[in-house]
Amino acid sequence: MILPGRTFGIIRERMDASIEPTSTASVPPWLRAVKRPSLALFALIAMALIGAMWLILNTIQAERSERVQVRRTNQVLQSLRDINRAAVDAETGQRGFYITLDRRYLAPYLFARERYRPAVAELTAAMGASATPRQKALLMQVSQLSDAKFAELGQTIAQIEAGDVTGAQRRILSDEGQDVMERLRRSILELEATESGILDRANAAGAANEARVIPLLMMLLGLVGLALGLGLWLVVRTANAEAAAANAAALGEARDRADLLARELNHRVKNLFAVVLAIVRMSGRDAPEARPVIERIAARIHALLKAHEVTTGAPDKAVAQLGLLIDTAVAPYRSEANVFQSDGPEVVLTSRDVVPLGLVLHELVTNTVKYGAWAAPGGKLRVAWTLDDAVPQNLSLVWRETCGGPCPGSDHTGFGTLLIQSSARQLGGTARRVFHSDGIELQIDFPLRA
Repeated sequence: MILPGRTFGIIRERMDASIEPTSTASVPPWLRAVKRPSLALFALIAMALIGAMWLILNTIQAERSERVQVRRTNQVLQSLRDINRAAVDAETGQRGFYITLDRRYLAPYLFARERYRPAVAELTAAMGASATPRQKALLMQVSQLSDAKFAELGQTIAQIEAGDVTGAQRRILSDEGQDVMERLRRSILELEATESGILDRANAAGAANEARVIPLLMMLLGLVGLALGLGLWLVVRTANAEAAAANAAALGEARDRADLLARELNHRVKNLFAVVLAIVRMSGRDAPEARPVIERIAARIHALLKAHEVTTGAPDKAVAQLGLLIDTAVAPYRSEANVFQSDGPEVVLTSRDVVPLGLVLHELVTNTVKYGAWAAPGGKLRVAWTLDDAVPQNLSLVWRETCGGPCPGSDHTGFGTLLIQSSARQLGGTARRVFHSDGIELQIDFPLRA
Protein backbone atom coordinates (compact mmCIF):
# COMPACT_ATOMS: atom_id res chain seq x y z
CA MET A 1 0.00 0.00 0.00
CA ILE A 2 1.43 3.38 -1.06
CA LEU A 3 -0.28 6.45 0.40
CA PRO A 4 -1.22 9.33 -1.94
CA GLY A 5 0.93 11.79 -0.04
CA ARG A 6 3.86 9.41 -0.46
CA THR A 7 3.27 9.33 -4.23
CA PHE A 8 3.78 13.07 -4.45
CA GLY A 9 6.82 12.74 -2.22
CA ILE A 10 8.35 10.32 -4.76
CA ILE A 11 7.52 12.71 -7.62
CA ARG A 12 9.21 15.53 -5.74
CA GLU A 13 12.32 13.38 -5.05
CA ARG A 14 12.74 12.58 -8.72
CA MET A 15 12.34 16.23 -9.67
CA ASP A 16 14.96 17.18 -7.06
CA ALA A 17 17.32 14.56 -8.53
CA SER A 18 16.81 16.01 -12.01
CA ILE A 19 17.45 19.55 -10.80
CA GLU A 20 20.34 18.89 -8.47
CA PRO A 21 23.17 18.26 -11.05
CA THR A 22 22.56 21.60 -12.75
CA SER A 23 22.23 23.69 -9.59
CA THR A 24 24.84 22.33 -7.18
CA ALA A 25 26.78 25.57 -6.97
CA SER A 26 26.77 29.11 -8.24
CA VAL A 27 28.54 29.87 -11.48
CA PRO A 28 32.23 30.63 -10.71
CA PRO A 29 34.10 33.59 -12.26
CA TRP A 30 35.05 33.14 -15.91
CA LEU A 31 38.72 32.78 -15.07
CA ARG A 32 38.07 29.85 -12.75
CA ALA A 33 36.09 28.15 -15.49
CA VAL A 34 39.21 27.88 -17.64
CA LYS A 35 41.05 24.71 -16.64
CA ARG A 36 44.81 24.42 -16.46
CA PRO A 37 45.03 21.98 -19.42
CA SER A 38 43.15 24.52 -21.55
CA LEU A 39 45.54 27.31 -20.52
CA ALA A 40 48.53 25.07 -21.20
CA LEU A 41 47.18 24.14 -24.63
CA PHE A 42 46.51 27.76 -25.55
CA ALA A 43 49.97 28.78 -24.33
CA LEU A 44 51.53 25.98 -26.39
CA ILE A 45 49.59 27.05 -29.48
CA ALA A 46 50.63 30.68 -28.94
CA MET A 47 54.28 29.66 -28.62
CA ALA A 48 53.99 27.49 -31.72
CA LEU A 49 52.44 30.37 -33.67
CA ILE A 50 55.18 32.76 -32.58
CA GLY A 51 57.87 30.20 -33.38
CA ALA A 52 56.28 29.46 -36.75
CA MET A 53 56.11 33.14 -37.63
CA TRP A 54 59.73 33.65 -36.58
CA LEU A 55 60.89 30.66 -38.60
CA ILE A 56 58.82 31.66 -41.61
CA LEU A 57 60.30 35.16 -41.51
CA ASN A 58 63.79 33.67 -41.25
CA THR A 59 63.04 31.40 -44.19
CA ILE A 60 61.75 34.29 -46.27
CA GLN A 61 64.83 36.32 -45.37
CA ALA A 62 67.10 33.40 -46.21
CA GLU A 63 65.41 32.88 -49.56
CA ARG A 64 65.66 36.58 -50.29
CA SER A 65 69.36 36.56 -49.40
CA GLU A 66 69.78 33.46 -51.53
CA ARG A 67 68.18 35.14 -54.53
CA VAL A 68 70.36 38.22 -54.05
CA GLN A 69 73.43 35.99 -53.75
CA VAL A 70 72.48 34.09 -56.89
CA ARG A 71 72.20 37.31 -58.87
CA ARG A 72 75.48 38.57 -57.49
CA THR A 73 77.28 35.30 -58.17
CA ASN A 74 75.95 35.19 -61.72
CA GLN A 75 77.15 38.72 -62.31
CA VAL A 76 80.56 37.99 -60.80
CA LEU A 77 80.99 34.79 -62.81
CA GLN A 78 79.81 36.47 -65.99
CA SER A 79 82.25 39.37 -65.48
CA LEU A 80 85.12 36.94 -64.81
CA ARG A 81 84.27 35.00 -67.96
CA ASP A 82 84.20 38.25 -69.94
CA ILE A 83 87.65 39.23 -68.58
CA ASN A 84 89.12 35.79 -69.33
CA ARG A 85 87.58 35.73 -72.81
CA ALA A 86 88.87 39.23 -73.53
CA ALA A 87 92.41 38.20 -72.54
CA VAL A 88 92.25 35.07 -74.71
CA ASP A 89 90.75 36.94 -77.71
CA ALA A 90 93.35 39.70 -77.38
CA GLU A 91 96.18 37.15 -77.33
CA THR A 92 94.69 35.37 -80.36
CA GLY A 93 94.55 38.65 -82.34
CA GLN A 94 98.16 39.43 -81.40
CA ARG A 95 99.34 36.01 -82.56
CA GLY A 96 97.44 36.29 -85.86
CA PHE A 97 98.84 39.74 -86.60
CA TYR A 98 102.38 38.57 -85.71
CA ILE A 99 102.13 35.61 -88.06
CA THR A 100 100.38 37.26 -91.03
CA LEU A 101 101.24 40.93 -90.57
CA ASP A 102 97.64 41.47 -91.70
CA ARG A 103 95.78 44.06 -89.64
CA ARG A 104 92.53 42.27 -90.19
CA TYR A 105 93.66 39.72 -87.59
CA LEU A 106 93.82 42.50 -85.01
CA ALA A 107 90.02 42.71 -84.86
CA PRO A 108 89.70 40.31 -81.80
CA TYR A 109 92.42 42.25 -80.00
CA LEU A 110 90.80 45.60 -80.65
CA PHE A 111 87.36 44.35 -79.51
CA ALA A 112 88.79 42.75 -76.35
CA ARG A 113 90.77 45.89 -75.49
CA GLU A 114 87.51 47.89 -75.54
CA ARG A 115 85.65 45.24 -73.51
CA TYR A 116 87.93 44.25 -70.65
CA ARG A 117 87.85 47.53 -68.68
CA PRO A 118 84.00 47.66 -68.53
CA ALA A 119 84.11 43.98 -67.50
CA VAL A 120 86.47 44.81 -64.62
CA ALA A 121 84.20 47.68 -63.62
CA GLU A 122 81.14 45.38 -63.69
CA LEU A 123 83.04 42.84 -61.55
CA THR A 124 83.90 45.51 -59.00
CA ALA A 125 80.30 46.72 -58.86
CA ALA A 126 78.90 43.16 -58.57
CA MET A 127 81.11 42.30 -55.62
CA GLY A 128 80.40 45.60 -53.86
CA ALA A 129 81.19 46.36 -50.26
CA SER A 130 80.15 42.88 -49.07
CA ALA A 131 83.22 41.26 -50.62
CA THR A 132 85.54 39.45 -48.26
CA PRO A 133 89.14 40.65 -47.82
CA ARG A 134 90.39 37.75 -49.95
CA GLN A 135 87.93 38.60 -52.70
CA LYS A 136 89.07 42.21 -52.65
CA ALA A 137 92.68 41.10 -52.97
CA LEU A 138 91.83 38.79 -55.87
CA LEU A 139 89.81 41.56 -57.53
CA MET A 140 92.85 43.86 -57.37
CA GLN A 141 95.05 41.12 -58.84
CA VAL A 142 92.63 40.51 -61.72
CA SER A 143 92.48 44.23 -62.48
CA GLN A 144 96.28 44.66 -62.36
CA LEU A 145 97.06 41.48 -64.33
CA SER A 146 94.47 42.40 -66.97
CA ASP A 147 96.11 45.80 -67.38
CA ALA A 148 99.56 44.18 -67.52
CA LYS A 149 98.46 41.63 -70.11
CA PHE A 150 96.92 44.20 -72.42
CA ALA A 151 99.92 46.46 -71.95
CA GLU A 152 102.26 43.63 -73.00
CA LEU A 153 100.07 42.82 -76.02
CA GLY A 154 99.93 46.48 -77.03
CA GLN A 155 103.74 46.82 -76.92
CA THR A 156 104.32 43.78 -79.17
CA ILE A 157 101.73 44.97 -81.67
CA ALA A 158 103.35 48.43 -81.71
CA GLN A 159 106.78 46.86 -82.39
CA ILE A 160 105.33 44.84 -85.28
CA GLU A 161 103.68 47.92 -86.75
CA ALA A 162 107.00 49.78 -86.46
CA GLY A 163 108.72 46.99 -88.39
CA ASP A 164 110.63 45.61 -85.40
CA VAL A 165 109.36 42.09 -85.91
CA THR A 166 112.52 40.58 -84.37
CA GLY A 167 112.09 42.60 -81.17
CA ALA A 168 108.43 41.62 -81.04
CA GLN A 169 109.44 37.97 -81.52
CA ARG A 170 111.93 38.12 -78.63
CA ARG A 171 109.26 39.70 -76.40
CA ILE A 172 106.73 37.01 -77.26
CA LEU A 173 109.27 34.20 -76.69
CA SER A 174 110.37 35.67 -73.34
CA ASP A 175 107.37 34.07 -71.56
CA GLU A 176 106.55 37.44 -70.01
CA GLY A 177 103.05 37.43 -71.47
CA GLN A 178 102.55 33.73 -70.72
CA ASP A 179 103.39 34.25 -67.05
CA VAL A 180 100.92 37.14 -66.72
CA MET A 181 98.23 35.07 -68.45
CA GLU A 182 98.70 32.11 -66.09
CA ARG A 183 98.56 34.34 -63.04
CA LEU A 184 95.39 35.97 -64.38
CA ARG A 185 93.76 32.60 -64.96
CA ARG A 186 94.60 31.42 -61.43
CA SER A 187 93.18 34.59 -59.88
CA ILE A 188 89.99 34.24 -61.93
CA LEU A 189 89.58 30.55 -60.97
CA GLU A 190 90.11 31.26 -57.27
CA LEU A 191 87.64 34.13 -57.35
CA GLU A 192 85.07 31.90 -59.08
CA ALA A 193 85.55 29.16 -56.48
CA THR A 194 85.21 31.63 -53.61
CA GLU A 195 82.03 33.08 -55.03
CA SER A 196 80.58 29.61 -55.72
CA GLY A 197 81.31 28.61 -52.10
CA ILE A 198 79.40 31.64 -50.81
CA LEU A 199 76.47 30.70 -53.05
CA ASP A 200 76.53 27.10 -51.82
CA ARG A 201 76.40 28.24 -48.20
CA ALA A 202 73.46 30.51 -48.95
CA ASN A 203 71.66 27.61 -50.65
CA ALA A 204 72.34 25.34 -47.67
CA ALA A 205 70.99 27.92 -45.21
CA GLY A 206 67.80 28.32 -47.25
CA ALA A 207 67.32 24.56 -47.49
CA ALA A 208 67.82 24.15 -43.73
CA ASN A 209 65.20 26.81 -43.00
CA GLU A 210 62.76 25.16 -45.38
CA ALA A 211 63.38 21.78 -43.74
CA ARG A 212 62.52 23.28 -40.32
CA VAL A 213 59.40 25.02 -41.55
CA ILE A 214 57.56 21.91 -42.78
CA PRO A 215 57.63 19.90 -39.48
CA LEU A 216 56.75 23.00 -37.50
CA LEU A 217 53.81 23.72 -39.76
CA MET A 218 52.61 20.12 -39.38
CA MET A 219 52.86 20.39 -35.60
CA LEU A 220 51.07 23.73 -35.75
CA LEU A 221 48.32 22.12 -37.82
CA GLY A 222 47.89 19.44 -35.14
CA LEU A 223 47.75 22.04 -32.39
CA VAL A 224 45.20 24.05 -34.32
CA GLY A 225 43.12 20.88 -34.65
CA LEU A 226 43.32 20.36 -30.88
CA ALA A 227 42.39 23.99 -30.31
CA LEU A 228 39.37 23.62 -32.60
CA GLY A 229 38.31 20.48 -30.75
CA LEU A 230 38.71 22.20 -27.40
CA GLY A 231 36.82 25.23 -28.66
CA LEU A 232 33.97 23.01 -29.88
CA TRP A 233 33.87 21.27 -26.50
CA LEU A 234 33.76 24.62 -24.69
CA VAL A 235 30.98 25.84 -26.99
CA VAL A 236 28.93 22.68 -26.37
CA ARG A 237 29.49 22.91 -22.61
CA THR A 238 28.51 26.58 -22.61
CA ALA A 239 25.37 25.79 -24.62
CA ASN A 240 24.44 23.03 -22.16
CA ALA A 241 25.04 25.35 -19.21
CA GLU A 242 22.89 28.05 -20.80
CA ALA A 243 20.14 25.52 -21.53
CA ALA A 244 20.29 24.21 -17.95
CA ALA A 245 20.14 27.76 -16.59
CA ALA A 246 17.16 28.52 -18.84
CA ASN A 247 15.35 25.38 -17.61
CA ALA A 248 16.25 25.86 -13.94
CA ALA A 249 13.49 28.40 -13.36
CA ALA A 250 10.86 26.17 -15.01
CA LEU A 251 12.02 23.12 -13.04
CA GLY A 252 11.95 25.13 -9.81
CA GLU A 253 8.37 26.21 -10.50
CA ALA A 254 7.38 22.61 -11.26
CA ARG A 255 8.96 21.45 -8.00
CA ASP A 256 7.10 24.14 -6.06
CA ARG A 257 3.83 23.06 -7.67
CA ALA A 258 4.56 19.41 -6.78
CA ASP A 259 5.30 20.39 -3.17
CA LEU A 260 2.07 22.36 -3.01
CA LEU A 261 0.07 19.43 -4.40
CA ALA A 262 1.77 17.01 -1.99
CA ARG A 263 0.92 19.20 1.00
CA GLU A 264 -2.64 19.69 -0.18
CA LEU A 265 -3.19 15.97 -0.77
CA ASN A 266 -1.57 15.13 2.58
CA HIS A 267 -3.97 17.54 4.28
CA ARG A 268 -6.95 15.96 2.53
CA VAL A 269 -5.84 12.44 3.50
CA LYS A 270 -5.67 13.52 7.14
CA ASN A 271 -9.13 15.00 6.82
CA LEU A 272 -10.37 11.68 5.41
CA PHE A 273 -8.89 9.86 8.39
CA ALA A 274 -10.65 12.31 10.71
CA VAL A 275 -13.95 11.82 8.90
CA VAL A 276 -13.61 8.03 9.09
CA LEU A 277 -12.84 8.21 12.82
CA ALA A 278 -15.87 10.45 13.36
CA ILE A 279 -18.13 8.06 11.41
CA VAL A 280 -16.88 5.07 13.41
CA ARG A 281 -17.48 6.80 16.77
CA MET A 282 -20.91 8.12 15.74
CA SER A 283 -21.92 4.65 14.55
CA GLY A 284 -21.49 3.25 18.05
CA ARG A 285 -23.20 6.09 19.91
CA ASP A 286 -26.54 4.26 20.06
CA ALA A 287 -24.99 0.86 20.84
CA PRO A 288 -23.18 0.96 24.19
CA GLU A 289 -22.42 -2.74 24.01
CA ALA A 290 -20.32 -2.13 20.85
CA ARG A 291 -18.33 0.66 22.44
CA PRO A 292 -15.15 -1.46 23.14
CA VAL A 293 -15.07 -2.66 19.54
CA ILE A 294 -15.59 0.88 18.26
CA GLU A 295 -12.73 2.13 20.41
CA ARG A 296 -10.37 -0.59 19.12
CA ILE A 297 -11.29 0.20 15.50
CA ALA A 298 -10.77 3.92 16.13
CA ALA A 299 -7.41 3.26 17.76
CA ARG A 300 -6.23 1.23 14.77
CA ILE A 301 -7.39 3.90 12.34
CA HIS A 302 -5.49 6.40 14.48
CA ALA A 303 -2.41 4.17 14.19
CA LEU A 304 -2.75 4.30 10.40
CA LEU A 305 -2.89 8.09 10.64
CA LYS A 306 0.29 8.13 12.72
CA ALA A 307 2.07 5.90 10.19
CA HIS A 308 0.94 8.23 7.43
CA GLU A 309 2.27 11.25 9.32
CA VAL A 310 5.65 9.57 9.75
CA THR A 311 6.08 9.06 6.01
CA THR A 312 4.46 12.23 4.69
CA GLY A 313 4.64 14.67 7.57
CA ALA A 314 7.41 16.57 5.78
CA PRO A 315 7.41 16.90 1.97
CA ASP A 316 11.14 16.34 1.67
CA LYS A 317 11.10 12.96 3.48
CA ALA A 318 10.92 10.04 1.09
CA VAL A 319 11.19 7.29 3.72
CA ALA A 320 10.91 6.87 7.49
CA GLN A 321 13.40 5.92 10.20
CA LEU A 322 12.54 2.78 12.14
CA GLY A 323 13.48 4.46 15.43
CA LEU A 324 11.17 7.40 14.67
CA LEU A 325 8.29 5.03 13.87
CA ILE A 326 8.74 3.17 17.19
CA ASP A 327 9.00 6.41 19.20
CA THR A 328 5.82 7.70 17.52
CA ALA A 329 3.89 4.56 18.44
CA VAL A 330 5.09 4.50 22.08
CA ALA A 331 5.08 8.27 22.75
CA PRO A 332 1.38 8.63 23.85
CA TYR A 333 1.88 6.07 26.66
CA ARG A 334 5.34 6.90 27.97
CA SER A 335 5.74 8.19 31.52
CA GLU A 336 8.08 8.00 34.46
CA ALA A 337 6.36 4.81 35.61
CA ASN A 338 6.46 3.19 32.17
CA VAL A 339 10.11 2.42 31.46
CA PHE A 340 11.03 2.23 27.76
CA GLN A 341 14.33 1.44 26.03
CA SER A 342 15.16 1.11 22.35
CA ASP A 343 18.38 0.04 20.71
CA GLY A 344 19.42 -0.65 17.13
CA PRO A 345 21.23 0.68 14.08
CA GLU A 346 19.85 3.34 11.79
CA VAL A 347 17.33 1.68 9.48
CA VAL A 348 15.46 3.42 6.68
CA LEU A 349 12.06 1.95 5.81
CA THR A 350 10.14 2.33 2.60
CA SER A 351 6.57 3.58 2.75
CA ARG A 352 5.41 0.08 1.78
CA ASP A 353 6.85 -1.29 5.04
CA VAL A 354 5.85 1.59 7.29
CA VAL A 355 2.07 0.99 7.20
CA PRO A 356 1.99 -2.71 8.20
CA LEU A 357 4.79 -2.25 10.72
CA GLY A 358 3.00 0.78 12.19
CA LEU A 359 -0.14 -1.32 12.73
CA VAL A 360 1.91 -4.04 14.44
CA LEU A 361 3.58 -1.54 16.78
CA HIS A 362 0.25 0.05 17.65
CA GLU A 363 -1.24 -3.34 18.45
CA LEU A 364 1.73 -4.29 20.59
CA VAL A 365 1.84 -1.04 22.59
CA THR A 366 -1.93 -1.21 23.12
CA ASN A 367 -1.62 -4.74 24.52
CA THR A 368 1.34 -3.62 26.66
CA VAL A 369 -0.75 -0.87 28.26
CA LYS A 370 -3.88 -3.02 28.76
CA TYR A 371 -2.51 -6.46 29.56
CA GLY A 372 1.30 -6.38 29.55
CA ALA A 373 4.26 -4.75 31.25
CA TRP A 374 2.67 -1.30 31.58
CA ALA A 375 -0.61 -2.59 32.96
CA ALA A 376 0.95 -2.48 36.46
CA PRO A 377 3.70 -0.34 38.00
CA GLY A 378 7.32 -1.45 37.58
CA GLY A 379 6.99 -2.88 34.07
CA LYS A 380 9.62 -2.37 31.43
CA LEU A 381 9.51 -2.37 27.64
CA ARG A 382 12.59 -2.83 25.47
CA VAL A 383 12.60 -2.80 21.67
CA ALA A 384 15.78 -3.86 19.86
CA TRP A 385 16.54 -4.55 16.23
CA THR A 386 19.52 -5.87 14.27
CA LEU A 387 20.58 -6.25 10.63
CA ASP A 388 22.48 -9.10 9.03
CA ASP A 389 25.06 -8.86 6.22
CA ALA A 390 22.96 -10.57 3.56
CA VAL A 391 21.81 -8.91 0.35
CA PRO A 392 19.06 -7.85 0.69
CA GLN A 393 19.49 -7.26 4.39
CA ASN A 394 17.12 -8.92 6.86
CA LEU A 395 15.77 -6.96 9.80
CA SER A 396 15.11 -8.74 13.09
CA LEU A 397 12.97 -6.73 15.56
CA VAL A 398 12.45 -8.00 19.14
CA TRP A 399 9.66 -6.59 21.34
CA ARG A 400 10.42 -7.61 24.99
CA GLU A 401 8.10 -6.83 27.87
CA THR A 402 9.20 -7.42 31.48
CA CYS A 403 6.46 -7.20 34.07
CA GLY A 404 7.02 -5.87 37.57
CA GLY A 405 5.26 -8.90 39.07
CA PRO A 406 3.66 -12.09 37.76
CA CYS A 407 2.78 -11.68 34.10
CA PRO A 408 0.89 -14.77 32.98
CA GLY A 409 0.75 -15.35 29.25
CA SER A 410 -2.13 -16.43 27.13
CA ASP A 411 -2.31 -18.55 24.02
CA HIS A 412 -5.58 -16.95 22.98
CA THR A 413 -5.59 -16.00 19.33
CA GLY A 414 -7.65 -12.88 18.80
CA PHE A 415 -7.93 -10.22 16.13
CA GLY A 416 -4.71 -8.56 17.34
CA THR A 417 -2.74 -11.77 16.83
CA LEU A 418 -4.24 -12.23 13.39
CA LEU A 419 -3.38 -8.61 12.54
CA ILE A 420 0.24 -9.14 13.58
CA GLN A 421 0.55 -12.36 11.56
CA SER A 422 -1.08 -10.74 8.51
CA SER A 423 1.18 -7.69 8.71
CA ALA A 424 4.25 -9.91 8.99
CA ARG A 425 3.23 -11.72 5.82
CA GLN A 426 2.65 -8.37 4.11
CA LEU A 427 6.21 -7.44 5.09
CA GLY A 428 7.43 -10.69 3.53
CA GLY A 429 8.61 -12.09 6.87
CA THR A 430 7.50 -13.98 9.95
CA ALA A 431 6.33 -13.17 13.49
CA ARG A 432 7.05 -15.43 16.50
CA ARG A 433 5.63 -14.87 20.00
CA VAL A 434 7.12 -16.43 23.13
CA PHE A 435 5.71 -16.18 26.68
CA HIS A 436 8.11 -16.01 29.62
CA SER A 437 7.44 -16.17 33.31
CA ASP A 438 8.17 -12.43 33.65
CA GLY A 439 6.71 -11.20 30.40
CA ILE A 440 6.33 -11.69 26.67
CA GLU A 441 8.65 -11.50 23.70
CA LEU A 442 7.70 -11.01 20.06
CA GLN A 443 10.25 -11.32 17.26
CA ILE A 444 9.52 -10.13 13.71
CA ASP A 445 11.91 -10.94 10.87
CA PHE A 446 11.52 -9.50 7.37
CA PRO A 447 13.77 -8.41 4.46
CA LEU A 448 14.33 -4.73 3.83
CA ARG A 449 13.17 -3.49 0.47
CA ALA A 450 15.49 -1.39 -1.65
